[in-house]
Amino acid sequence: MAEVSVRGISKAYTAGVPVLKQVDLDIHAGELFFMLGPSGCGKSTLLRILAGLVTPDAGKITFDGVDISALPPEKRRAAMVFQNYALWPNMDVFENVAFGLRTAGVKGNELKTKVMEALELVQLADFARRKVPSLSGGQQQRIALARALAVDPALLLLDEPLSNLDARLRDAMRSEIKRICALRNLTALYVTHDRQEALSMADRIGVMHKGIILEMGEPENLYDHPETAFCAQFLGDINFISGRISGKTLETEFGTFTLTGKEYGSAAAGIRPERIKITDAPLPGSFEAVLEERTFCGESCEWIFKAGSQRLCVRESAPVRRTIGNVYRLVFEEGYLLSVDSAEQN
Repeated sequence: MAEVSVRGISKAYTAGVPVLKQVDLDIHAGELFFMLGPSGCGKSTLLRILAGLVTPDAGKITFDGVDISALPPEKRRAAMVFQNYALWPNMDVFENVAFGLRTAGVKGNELKTKVMEALELVQLADFARRKVPSLSGGQQQRIALARALAVDPALLLLDEPLSNLDARLRDAMRSEIKRICALRNLTALYVTHDRQEALSMADRIGVMHKGIILEMGEPENLYDHPETAFCAQFLGDINFISGRISGKTLETEFGTFTLTGKEYGSAAAGIRPERIKITDAPLPGSFEAVLEERTFCGESCEWIFKAGSQRLCVRESAPVRRTIGNVYRLVFEEGYLLSVDSAEQN
């Protein structure tokens, strides 16, 4: 594992059209760090720069304080797991996992030991002599992970590794990757556009947009207390509340409320659907709303209410039956009506 530091990394593939804009990032030793963002935001370019596959226009990268910016990929001890697995179909599983070790000059019993240890770690030791085309997608992804682990990387890089798997396999591999990273105490950077992957697996998340990292933090804090409208929306469903904001006060047509968060020159007020409660009691701050729609999701239900001229989505676990068209009383959960920066990031 390594302490990774990125300072002032910039990259433009076309003159005047930057993909990365002076990116600074610290990844702690033993940390599973997620870079989350939409397609084209620059997250995969940053990953490839760390791997040495793309040369930045400016900036510096250090592993444990040592500048590795000019080193070729094979000298960086940064191993990458690709989205499309990048396995050799003409080689068996053992030889695929052994490839990086052979390149590094590892031979004999040491080679065999390292390969088998990596395969045992991904629970595929019995598949060593199987051909790659005979394996399922999930098994191939495990082999790609084993190949990266076999070289004992200082930094493990994962480029949307689960995007080609079905939902069941994705869930299983999320747990597997998290287990292995914790067991090996790996420093890892995982790139994805899937917020569920990031929120369920990460030690910390960086949200990237238009070549910059907008926000960084632990999953719970970023989800519950985002500072920007973009981050709030990208991490999950949110209701933006219409009204007049003055400092920490939000005045709406159905009541006046106190906001949580900083004060911004261009601010919006938002609240997650699960932080709006349906109550029978006339609690302080509660207001009436008409139920318009219902979407049953199994373990939860999404209700659409109309309050004044605004529609609000409310997510309720273990829902009871409610009647469309009836008036109900809603209340915002205290401390979760957020003030977020609504200015567009350039």
